Amino acid sequence: MTSTDLARAQFAFTSINHFLFVPITIGLAVLTALLQTAWHRNGRDEYLRLTRFFGTLLVINIAIGVVTGIVQEFEFGMNWGAYSRLVGNVFGAPLAMEGLAAFFLESTFLGLWLFGWDKLPRRVHLLTIWAVALGSALSAMFILAANSWMQHPVGYVMVNGKPQLNDIWALFTNPVFVWGYAKVLFASLTTGAVIMLAVSAWQLRHRGDREVFTRSARLALVVLVPAILFTLLVGDELGVIEGRYQPMKIAAAEAQWTTCQPCSFSLFQVGGGNNDHTPTKIIAVPHLLSLLATNHWNGQVTGMGPLQSQYSRQYGPGNYVPNVFIQYWGMRAMAYLGALVLLISAWGLLLVRRKKLATSRLFLRVAVWGAVLPFAMNTAGWLLTESGRQPWIVQGIMLTKNGISPTVSTTWLWISLIAFVLLYGALGTVDLILMLRYSRKELAPPRAETDLDTPVPAVQY
Repeated sequence: MTSTDLARAQFAFTSINHFLFVPITIGLAVLTALLQTAWHRNGRDEYLRLTRFFGTLLVINIAIGVVTGIVQEFEFGMNWGAYSRLVGNVFGAPLAMEGLAAFFLESTFLGLWLFGWDKLPRRVHLLTIWAVALGSALSAMFILAANSWMQHPVGYVMVNGKPQLNDIWALFTNPVFVWGYAKVLFASLTTGAVIMLAVSAWQLRHRGDREVFTRSARLALVVLVPAILFTLLVGDELGVIEGRYQPMKIAAAEAQWTTCQPCSFSLFQVGGGNNDHTPTKIIAVPHLLSLLATNHWNGQVTGMGPLQSQYSRQYGPGNYVPNVFIQYWGMRAMAYLGALVLLISAWGLLLVRRKKLATSRLFLRVAVWGAVLPFAMNTAGWLLTESGRQPWIVQGIMLTKNGISPTVSTTWLWISLIAFVLLYGALGTVDLILMLRYSRKELAPPRAETDLDTPVPAVQY
């Protein structure tokens, strides 16, 4: 493997692992805030107990998630020095905003929430958990603005051969960012709701407090159904945006080598990889690719073959086709898993309507194992987004092979990659053990009527 291959593998590994924690942090922060809001409004003790219970899971996830994200900042300078020198004038702005504004906002108010139960007025304390949720969402916003610029560069001028930012607002009105960020938010709510549903289902299966955990399961389902629906709908519109600015990505997602109009979408296919230009489509849905890529029934989708010829003339000789296998199956894994989450959530709402949620053993078992679905869905979407940009590190400006630090050695990349695999494996194991341990604990006992005004700790020990 070349130094570029190793640096890509290392960044992909650390990014995917970090992104496992991002959506659950955003989603659980909002759901915990909703639980505390319910307690603030009606004073029912079960909502306080649920706030402490799921707040504990949120704190565990934030702690591990922060550690896994720090490494990426160093990778930009150590492994991708040429990239950082070229686009630092643009890429550095949203990263600085994330560190100075969003991260400090989230961490400061998390501290106030943890230690302010017996010191802050109840209304002020409620605002701190909403500030934590806002900070986590803002953090994702700034990072995604930077990433979206790599997908579709806007708001810059070339000065001495380097892009220089001249319109900061263009970063946040970039169509790729607007739709991509909306999808991340809805996917995060989906992830948080699925985790809350899974934990509640486990507690109900193992004779946890039925009344209390039925409430948390119901809240999870009420959030989950619209969240997964909007995730799928926004994802569809994001496909249209990418079809406009990154047509190679969309063509690869269908392994479409030739231009078509109208275009079908295959549920499965045989072949169609980088070395096979004649795939066999199985159960092809007519016109569906045209709708997904153009929003038109008979829309035209340019194939990878014509696009390769166009880019070779425009940018010079080279291979501009991404990994077709990842694109094709990444698209389907994301879509099929999203549809499965939607079916499970609709099933759960039906049981809520029939007042059978807490007694349906089959649904509770499915809901527990359904916890893995959003993580697989989010990872597939991330692979689809990032792999589809290749061979560009910044679309149309810089190739990935030119972004590597000139002095980085394959030996040190191998050593650091192995070290990160071991480190992240240990962190992931710790997080899983802690999440399982605290999600299976009994709820804190209800407080006596005389203790209702007594301050309580933020998390359950």
